[in-house]
This record gives sequence, structure tokens and C-alpha cells, in this order.
Amino acid sequence: MPRKRGQLVRRLAALALAIGVPAFAAPSEWRAFPFSESAAAQPTGPLGFETKGDSFPGSAFYYLADDPAARRPSADLGGAASFAQAQAAPAHSLAIGGSATDKARALQCMTMAVYYEAASESDAGQRAVAQVVMNRVAHPAFPHTVCGVVFQGSERSTGCQFTFTCDGSLSRKPVPAFWDRARKIALAALDGYVYAPVGLATHYHTVAVHPYWDGSMANVTTIGAHRFFRWLGPAGLPTAFTARYAGNEPVPAPRPHVQTAEPPAPDPVQLERAYEASLAAAQPATTIAQRTAAAAAASAYPAPTYAPAVQARGGDTQFTSTRLPGGGGVKPEYAASGQWIAHP
Repeated sequence: MPRKRGQLVRRLAALALAIGVPAFAAPSEWRAFPFSESAAAQPTGPLGFETKGDSFPGSAFYYLADDPAARRPSADLGGAASFAQAQAAPAHSLAIGGSATDKARALQCMTMAVYYEAASESDAGQRAVAQVVMNRVAHPAFPHTVCGVVFQGSERSTGCQFTFTCDGSLSRKPVPAFWDRARKIALAALDGYVYAPVGLATHYHTVAVHPYWDGSMANVTTIGAHRFFRWLGPAGLPTAFTARYAGNEPVPAPRPHVQTAEPPAPDPVQLERAYEASLAAAQPATTIAQRTAAAAAASAYPAPTYAPAVQARGGDTQFTSTRLPGGGGVKPEYAASGQWIAHP
């Protein structure tokens, strides 16, 4: 009787687990989301963007013909002080809320991005990739959902923002141990963790390539095999990252391929110009100039404070170069300084 009772308890426990957690499968077996027909086909060999370490947001643009007319001249970069101040500014914490479906889809998309972009990178390299996704969610130039950011442009034959979403990489099953590691990084990012070293970076590429647009952006840092960049103009200032998480996450899968002629995909320089155009249309030029001047003033050193007696004598003005004691003259005892005492 005790043996039969123990067997019955074990069977009931197994039945409860089968009913309670039917959706959990091994990472190597997930097939919960329908992929497009082109992504489902197993490629016969490495595709154009699948060279180890070469897949990065916008990497499809690297293989297109360079357009010198699209380059951003350095004269357009704006006030140096305010942008230098933004160089080290960390991103604001952005926790993903919404429904249970939103959270599950956001986690799936973020885990995909971390895994397929940086599975072989260190924890720091994976956190940096996740932070770029979150920075894009918070920027008006990009979709305001995690899956919207990750799969942006995946309906195109080229020009997807994260190339693993349109180059066939998703047809390869993840390695369970690496998938679990990427999922932990993704969970932390979606819960509001900020990886400060990449600051306000919205783009990155591997050290093995040199896209034309990286000369128009500020290199924030290099982590592992990736170099991270932020915009130099107003689009790269902390005040630009004001978008709220929209919710209603789309399905974590590539979008269906378009059948009509594809319009040109916006590259990083075009996105920045579009943002600046919208900013100029929404605010008078004087307001933009005032904001730039205010940011420059905020980055300057504050004026020193003095005791009341010193302040009464003129404060800081008495220490300027034109008011120094004996300014412009040499005391008589030092007039012959540097001359021979006696010629040999």
C-alpha cells in the first residue's frame, strides 16, 4: 500500500506539471511564432551578413554603394560643449510594462537580439546590445516597442535594422545554454537595468567593418567586437530620448516581405536629419538656439564665490589678466634674468 500510494502521488505531481506549465519548452525547441517562408528555409551556407561578428544594426547598409551626398558634414554638428557633455550621459531607466502578452513578446524579441547579435560576447557586450535596443525604444526616430525596434525593416530584402531578422539566421536553433544566458541579460534590461558605458548609443558595428556613417557619429566606446555610436546633433542629446513605451507588442517574428517596389531604407544619417527636421518644424529656430546655448552654459565651470570683503572689492574681476599686480612689467631685480653674469 505505501508503494502504491507513492506511485499515485508521483503520477499526480507529473500531471499537475503537465497542466500547469505547458508553454515552457527547451530553448532549442521553441517554435511558438510563425516565421516567414523565406526565413523558414534552411540556407545551404553562410549568407552575406552571417560572417561571424559582422551582423549589427544597419549592417545591410555597409554592403550598399557609398553615397557621398548622404554623408553629414562636420560643420553641421552643432555646439561642441553640449554634445561633449552628452558623450558620457547614461540613458534613463526604462522598464517595460503592459500586459502579460506584451512582456512575453518583449522578452522573446530582446532575447533574440542579444543571442543572435552577441551570443559569443561577454556579459558586458550582451548588456551593451540590449541597451542599444532600449535606447531606440526611447527615441522618437524608432518604434516604441521592443519587437518593433528589433524587427524594424525585416520586411525588406535589405535594410533591416538588425540583420539577423532578414538574413536567415532565425532558421538556426539556439544553443540552450547560450539562449538561457541571453535571456537573463534581456530580463534585466526590460526590468529597467541601465548599462551606462554605452551611454546614449543607438548604433553599433563590429571592429571588422567601417560603414561610411560612423564618421558622422560619436564613438562612445568599444566593447568586445563592437563599437558603439551615438548621434552628434540634437538627436543624440539626453533631451531627445523622451518617447514612452507604447505597449501592444507585435508578434516576435519577421514581418512578411513586401511584394511591391521597396522605397529606400533610412540609414543613420537620414534618420538624424529627419529628426532634426521634425524638431525644427515643432520649435522656432530661436528656441533651438537658446536650448543649445543653455546646454553649453550648463557644461561650463561655475563662477567662483568669494568672502564678502573680497566680493566688495570687485570679486572675480580683480583677478582677471588685466588687473594682476604689475601685469605686463618685470621687476628691476629680475630684468637681467637669463643673461650671462660674465662672458667667457
